[in-house]
Formats: sequence, structure tokens, C-alpha cells
Amino acid sequence: MSGHSKWASIKHKKGANDAKRGQIFTKIIKEITVAAKQGGGDEAANPRLRTAILKAKEANMPKDNIDRAVKKGVGGLEGVSYTELTYEGYGPGGVAILIDALTDNKNRTAAEVRSILSKGGGNLGESGCVSYLFKKKGMITFSSAKYKEDDIIEIALEAGADDIATAGETIEVMTSPENFIKVLDALTKANFEKDMSDVSNIPDTTVALDEEKTEKVLKLVERIEELDDVQSVSTNLEIPDNFELKD
Repeated sequence: MSGHSKWASIKHKKGANDAKRGQIFTKIIKEITVAAKQGGGDEAANPRLRTAILKAKEANMPKDNIDRAVKKGVGGLEGVSYTELTYEGYGPGGVAILIDALTDNKNRTAAEVRSILSKGGGNLGESGCVSYLFKKKGMITFSSAKYKEDDIIEIALEAGADDIATAGETIEVMTSPENFIKVLDALTKANFEKDMSDVSNIPDTTVALDEEKTEKVLKLVERIEELDDVQSVSTNLEIPDNFELKD
């Protein structure tokens, strides 16, 4: 299983308390606002907005919150202007870390990211130092206990998926960002219930570390993800299927 889907599974098992849910809402609202500002408020014509609204619905965000964020993005409501930033760096064991952020204060966000990386045994790098290791891709996962890969392949490929693979308990469907919604819709209409879907930075190759360093990297990622300005964190860490993150 890829590091991205395994990490999503670990976080899901840990669950989210009310405080975390509020923070998740804040991050998604930022994404909806920026997506609407850049591509318009019609989600049918704006794949990025459609993806953000999909995340909002999966997080059980009230429709009023979603509509307000869209209106703010297209200029219907007063709001803060956000800047998109990507930070690149390294974690314990030299693991590559790619951080996407939306912020209204670049200096604050850079200082917070740098501090957490440093305290967690990593460091902030120069622009371009690790981004070449990743590609922006859509990922949709399904339970291999519930479905067979052969049942998904034909529909996914016909809809424009790039690759389908099974790893342990998970079937991963990979797409280009442009085809993500089309593939997701096709599989949903065929009554396949996904476990997770997202467009994110996926590493071309992964690196394996011992259990202690793996634990340190994931704790570091967790702390970075808790920053209000951070939308997503990607690494090229290979996470064993049987790995469990300690509290």
C-alpha cells in the first residue's frame, strides 16, 4: 500500500474529536474558497471545487457552510485572501516531505513549518529539493475484502484511470487530476463504495525506514498537519501494512 493511503487509514482508525473536526472544516472551507475564486462557483465546470465540496460532504460539513465558502470565493461575501504555498523539506532518515498550505500570512506559516520540522528531527529545504520526487495524482481506494480488482479494472480504465493495483487490504485506483472526478463518478455509479478519494502528491518511489524512524516521521507529519494553514502533507515514506501508530 502506498504511504498516502496507509497514512489515511491510520488517521481514520485514530478517529477525529470535535476539535479536530472543527479544524478539518476550516481547512476545507479555505480550499473551497480558493477553488471558487480561481475557477468559478459552478462545480460541474470546476473540478478542483467539485473535489473540495466532495471532501466537505465526506466530513459532514453543513450545506450552509459550503455555500458560504463558495460565495466568498466568487466575491459574494467579504473574506480573507489566501495565498497558495508549497514547502519542501526532510524528515528523520532523510524522508522527503512536501507541504501544501493556504495562508493569509506567509511569514507566520513559514516560521511554524520550520519550527515543527526542526523540533521533529527534520529541516526545511530549498524550493525544488524534493518536489521532483512527487506527481500530483488522483487516488481512489476500495476494500479488497469487499471487491475484486478485476471487478473494478474495466470500469476504471474505461473512465480514464491510469493504473489499478491491489496492496494488502486495499485496491488503489490512480488517475490524473483531470480525470479524477470522471473516474470517481463512473465507479460510484457502478455501485462501488470507496474507502477514500483525494487528489494529492504521490511519490514516484518510496523509502523504507526502521520502526523507530517510521514512528518519528509519522508523528512529525501529524504535527505539521495540525497547523491551521497546512492543507496536506506528503512523504515518500513506505509504511508497512501492519504498522500501527502509537498514541
